[in-house]
Amino acid sequence: MKQLHELTISEVHVGYLNKDFTCVDLVKHLLNRIKKYNPKLNVFLALNENVLKQAEAIDKEIAEKGIDRELLGIPMAIKDNFLTVGISTTASSNILKGFMPQYESSVTSKLLTAGAIFIGKTNMDSFAHGSSTETSDFGPTHNPWNPEKLPGGSSGGSAAAISAQFVTVALGSETAGSIRQPAAWCGVTGFKPTYGRAGRYGCIAMASSTDSPGPIARTVADTALIANVISGQDPFDATTSPTPVGDYPSFLNKKDLKGIKIGLVKEYLMTSMSDEVKKLILEAADKFKELGATVEEISLMNPKYAIGVYTVVQRSEVSSNLARFDGIRFGHTRDSFGEETKRRIMLGTYTLSSGYYDAYYKKAQAVRTKMIDQFAEIFKSYDAVIGAVSPGPALSIGATKNQPMFGEMEDVLVEQSSVSGLTSVGVPCGFVDDLPIGLQITCDQFQEAKALMIADCYQRHTDFNLFPDLDKTL
Repeated sequence: MKQLHELTISEVHVGYLNKDFTCVDLVKHLLNRIKKYNPKLNVFLALNENVLKQAEAIDKEIAEKGIDRELLGIPMAIKDNFLTVGISTTASSNILKGFMPQYESSVTSKLLTAGAIFIGKTNMDSFAHGSSTETSDFGPTHNPWNPEKLPGGSSGGSAAAISAQFVTVALGSETAGSIRQPAAWCGVTGFKPTYGRAGRYGCIAMASSTDSPGPIARTVADTALIANVISGQDPFDATTSPTPVGDYPSFLNKKDLKGIKIGLVKEYLMTSMSDEVKKLILEAADKFKELGATVEEISLMNPKYAIGVYTVVQRSEVSSNLARFDGIRFGHTRDSFGEETKRRIMLGTYTLSSGYYDAYYKKAQAVRTKMIDQFAEIFKSYDAVIGAVSPGPALSIGATKNQPMFGEMEDVLVEQSSVSGLTSVGVPCGFVDDLPIGLQITCDQFQEAKALMIADCYQRHTDFNLFPDLDKTL
C-alpha cells in the first residue's frame, strides 16, 4: 500500500472519498516529511502558516459536497516567483526579502479556485536567472537523488519538492528550460505549455516573450490536470491566447501511438553528449516505434545558435523588467541584487543601447523567426520531435562557479523550443551514474493535448518513473 506522500491527484481524491484519510492527515504527514528532510535539501523558503486551518475547511467541504472541484485538497508547492497572498514572495532575491504580496497571481488564483492547498513557496534561481538554483540568495537546493548534486533550475525547488515527495504537485515557470531541465535532473515530469497558454499576471517577469507557467508532478496525468486548470485567456495578460483549451486528461490513456509521426532530431544527439545519454534517447525512439509510432531522423538548426538568440533576447528583457525594482515602491535597494542578476541587467542594457540594438537584439530576433519558421515547416509532416532535455545528468554543487554561461550550456537542447513558443513535456527515460535523464517530447504551438498524450503513453509503458529513498540518499 502506498504511503500518503506517494499518491497522485486521483489517488488522493479516492482516499478522501473512501475516508482512508483526511486532508488534515495528508497535510500533517507532508509537513512532518518537510520538517525532517527540508533542512538538508533547502527546497522550501516559506511555508503556509494557515495550511492546517485551510485543510480543516476542505475536509468540511468534502464531508458536505464530496469532491466538487478538480483539485480539492491537493497539496501543492509554488515556485517563489508567483505572487501569493498570505505567503511571502521573494523570487529568491534579497531585494524582495520579507515581501508579502497584496494580490494573487492569475495561475495561483485559478489553482485556489479549483481547491488546491498551498504548502509553501519553493527555492529558485534568483529572479529565475540560472539553471541550477545556485544563484538563489538563500542558498542552493540539493538534488534528492544525491544531495551533492544540483537539482537544476530555475524551478529547482519545485522539481526537488516532487522528487522528495514533499507535495503531490508543484508549480514552476519556464523561460528556456526552467521546468523541463530541473524535472529531468530530479527524475520527475515537467510540462511547458505553449507561450501565452497560461497567464503571466502576478508572475515576477524574467523574459516577457518566453515566460511560461507550468506544472511539475509525479506523472504526465497529473501535469495534464494542473495544466487544464491554469490554461486559458487571462484578462490581465494581453499576451495570452483566445485559442480554446482542450480537456487534456481526456486525451490520455491511449493504448498505442499508431498514426503518430515523430522526428528524432539528429542535432540534439550532440557530439559532446555522453554515449550513455545518446543510448537512452535512441532506446526511447525504439519504444515509440514499439508503441506504433513512426520515428524518423530529422534535421533542425544547430542548437548552438539558440544560445546566442536566447542570451541576447533574455538579457534585454531582463534589463527592462528589473528596472521597476528601484527600492522606492517595494523591496529593498538595488544593491541587494545578486551577482548574476547584475550581470544580466548590464548585458541587456548594452545590447539595447544605441549603436548595438541592430547588431545584437534585432539580429537575434531575426534568427528567432527563422527557428519558428523551421519548426512550423517540420510540424507540417511530424506530430512531435524528441531529444534529450539536457546533455547529461545533474552536475555537482558548485559547478556554476565562474561559469556565467552555465545555464545556456545546460539548456542548449530546450532553448530552441522555448524561444519558438512551443509546448513540450519532459519525462524520465533512464539513469546515468545513478542519476535520472530526461526525454523531451515537443509539439507545435497549442498542441498541448497531443504532447501530453504521447508523453503519457510513453510513461505508462516504461518504468523510469522512480523516486529516491531519502533515508538512504540523505
